[in-house]
Amino acid sequence: MVLLSSDRMDSLFSPRCVWVNGPIIIGAGPSGLAVGASLREQGVPYVMLEREDCIASLWQKRTYNRLKLHLPKQFCQLPRMPFPADYPEYPTRRQFIDYLEDYAAAFHVKPEFGSTVQSARYDETSGLWRVHSSSAKSGEMEYIGRWLVVATGENAENVVPDIPGLDGFAGEVAHVSEYKSGDRYKGKRVLVVGCGNSGMEVSLDLCDHGALPSMVVRDAVHVLPREVMGKSTFELATLLMAWLPLWFVDKVMVFLSWLILGNLAGFGIRRPAIGPLTLKNKYGKTPVLDTGALAKIRSGDITVVPGVSRFTKSRAELSDGTALDLDAVVMATGYRSNVPQWLQGTDFFGKDGYPTTGFPNGWKGKSGLYSVGFTRRGLSGASADAVRIAKDLGQVWREETKPTTKRAAGACHRRCISVIF
Repeated sequence: MVLLSSDRMDSLFSPRCVWVNGPIIIGAGPSGLAVGASLREQGVPYVMLEREDCIASLWQKRTYNRLKLHLPKQFCQLPRMPFPADYPEYPTRRQFIDYLEDYAAAFHVKPEFGSTVQSARYDETSGLWRVHSSSAKSGEMEYIGRWLVVATGENAENVVPDIPGLDGFAGEVAHVSEYKSGDRYKGKRVLVVGCGNSGMEVSLDLCDHGALPSMVVRDAVHVLPREVMGKSTFELATLLMAWLPLWFVDKVMVFLSWLILGNLAGFGIRRPAIGPLTLKNKYGKTPVLDTGALAKIRSGDITVVPGVSRFTKSRAELSDGTALDLDAVVMATGYRSNVPQWLQGTDFFGKDGYPTTGFPNGWKGKSGLYSVGFTRRGLSGASADAVRIAKDLGQVWREETKPTTKRAAGACHRRCISVIF
């Protein structure tokens, strides 16, 4: 660590600053929790900043009631703590939230809630990260430390496409993050824009609550059965990839899908030319795991329609020239990373908010910068990166900070609100 002169300290530390003897973690979702727990086992202190008032805000505030984990629980557990034995193979939304809260309590993860990061930048002269945040409780704050862990993840911000006429549509328009259940849509004609896992499940939920859903399928998409002969499709693919090349496993997955689900082209669902696993690895496009929506599509309870050209006051005009009369629209158009909005002065993250270095090496950048939750491999990928980060930081922290922290902290003692050890 670079030791600073008294003059440099005076200019570096503002009246409302916090010196962090360890990493500054941005985000308290599953990825942030996994890093925090793994760092505690390494004996490394940290501060965790979270803009919301709870952990895992995506799961607590922006998910629908019927949601379950799409993969078996053994592929979704965080480091050092399996799911309770009495949990089902696919835990519910509420069960997963309970698991995360128990996890945070077990590893004493205590984020600074309500702290919205405005900017984070590496100071080349001092060799320190400067993170500016704001909160209703403490106002403007600056956190200063040697390391920064970006754990805001892939789903920080809603994505809403700019479709002509949407602003003038008179019915209700909601992003899937605002959707809880189909109760309020009973008897209504609802257009679900998007055919990923969320779009399929919301369409199914609308059916179950007596609504009349249509689902936009604009592009080709892989739909796979969630299970094959009682075994998770994901687990089967993982086992096959340990022995067979990816292209061959792709062929097996497509064949099994055709065998179990049949040819979906007649229902308006086309398969991409690229296999499902290759598509996921190269472009981050997750295949849809069917949980019952296809049966509703076959029965006609869910109508598949092409892309939307424009909205009018009460209708959606489609790319094939037809139109739908509508009462409501649910935008199941996904989420994106928000890292480019606040992380400055580094090319480690691209414009899309993902590390420019792909898996499995995207967890570590330069100058003490780390990232977790950007592997496009779900919770298992985030957990693996969290363990890597903690081991790496544990070694570096022990080597770099113990002899110098007391001197640096002492030099800024009168300038900082607090020193976090």
